[in-house]
Amino acid sequence: MEHKTEYFSIKNWSLDDRPREKLLQKGKDALTDAELIAILIGSGSRNESAVSLSKRILASAEHNLTALGKLSITQLMEFKGIGEAKAITIAAAMELGRRRRAEKTEDVKKITGSHAVYALLNPILGELGHEEFWILYLNNSNKVVTMHQLSKGGMTGTLVDVRLVLRKALETGAVSIILAHNHPSGGLRPSQADKDITAKLKTAAASLDIKVLDHLIITENAYFSFADEGLL
Repeated sequence: MEHKTEYFSIKNWSLDDRPREKLLQKGKDALTDAELIAILIGSGSRNESAVSLSKRILASAEHNLTALGKLSITQLMEFKGIGEAKAITIAAAMELGRRRRAEKTEDVKKITGSHAVYALLNPILGELGHEEFWILYLNNSNKVVTMHQLSKGGMTGTLVDVRLVLRKALETGAVSIILAHNHPSGGLRPSQADKDITAKLKTAAASLDIKVLDHLIITENAYFSFADEGLL
């Protein structure tokens, strides 16, 4: 004899167990990741609660919010009960979390080594699915004057606008710069293009007595420093 599993929607749950009511009564810290996502999507499917659906989505990302944030709208919509609107809501929430984390990099005042550069840029570059190339401009106390995104979506020597890099250095009074870009693949080995770009900018900057202190390749969990490896 086949037994049917009776499905109870969140509306039939105890008030203490409903995510929204739980947040109001006990605070946001009392909720699990699945319960927070359930609040975002609002409802599940005909045969599954929002919390259960959220647990399945999290399980697909190995219960890792960083991995969840990398899922595309299309990938999220593969889950039954997640339409375009809900997928967009989840993606927007994950992006807000990433930006919030990136804002904390403003606390880094002085560059004391490659680890400080990584701490500054990993929240910005570490989780991206595309390449971005950034320049840090430093004063004579090794404090970051400003940061600038040089290119996005790919990187070759032809994409480096040397004049733009140097003009910004002169405008900000920077005496040194640090180059950085990410490898979405997770690989840390510098390519020939990486080496060529470094040499090109180092030569151009030297003509104005501006030093290239380092070039970092950044991934989600690690980094490669040209300076640390003796490649500058």
